[in-house]
Amino acid sequence: MNNSNSVRLFVITGMSGAGKSSALHAMEDLGFETVDNLPVSLLEAAMRGGGPDRPLAVGMDVRTRDFNTENLIAQIQALGDQRAIVTTLIYLDSDDDVLMRRYTETRRPHPLAGDLPVAGAISLERELLAPVKAVADLVLDTSSLTPGDLKRQLEKTYGGDDDRPMHIQLVSFGYRNGVPREADLVFDVRFLRNPHYVDSLQHQSGLDDPVGEYISDDPAFTPFMINLLKLVEPLLPRYREEGKSYLTIAIGCTGGHHRSVYTVKELALRLKNLGIEFDFRHRDLNVEPSRSA
Repeated sequence: MNNSNSVRLFVITGMSGAGKSSALHAMEDLGFETVDNLPVSLLEAAMRGGGPDRPLAVGMDVRTRDFNTENLIAQIQALGDQRAIVTTLIYLDSDDDVLMRRYTETRRPHPLAGDLPVAGAISLERELLAPVKAVADLVLDTSSLTPGDLKRQLEKTYGGDDDRPMHIQLVSFGYRNGVPREADLVFDVRFLRNPHYVDSLQHQSGLDDPVGEYISDDPAFTPFMINLLKLVEPLLPRYREEGKSYLTIAIGCTGGHHRSVYTVKELALRLKNLGIEFDFRHRDLNVEPSRSA
């Protein structure tokens, strides 16, 4: 458990266009002092004079003067080794096509563009930031998040004291759109029979009763749910003991409309009965299903 007298430092970084400014605004609303594009060499100096009642959130990305992934990681680790400072590294990510669309809509140049097309600049930035993402305490995929969604996630994760319950998010998704980047635990329910191939169910979702009845009638469903809960429940306090404040459990099927949605719905009911706090979202529910779903 963190020392209550420790100064809290949050470093927010990630892909350009993934929402760093929105995240800093959210942290400011939570009472954090915020600084954007602080040079890496000044990070330690920025912590001087702070106290437990004055947490600091710093935004850094490839535009930051003297930005270097190795130096940034070394600085954060060095500060984290000091008993008086508790550091958290938040990495914001987003799908390439979403980043490209955001740059197109805002008509702003990518900071690494130069003579490169936007796609090339995004690819270069992703490669440069890979070591930072690998050591991040929290990776948030903002591809399908509005600024309000991002703010709510940060509020639930960092808006209270260190004794708050771990925040759990359940996410349904379709494998054809990729595994959610923020997922800590991923479960594949494509072994269940697929309502997509039933004409009367194809255009419904896992939130509709006929689809739920069809999936729950699969002999494999109930044993799976029992075993899933037996696996997940004892892990939660262990993750919390290790200092994890945010846990994302992702359930995937092919298209993210039927089996994964219903499974998340049922898992949510079971967690609620156990008194476990959680949020849930269906990432791909409003995405047009493919014919091969």
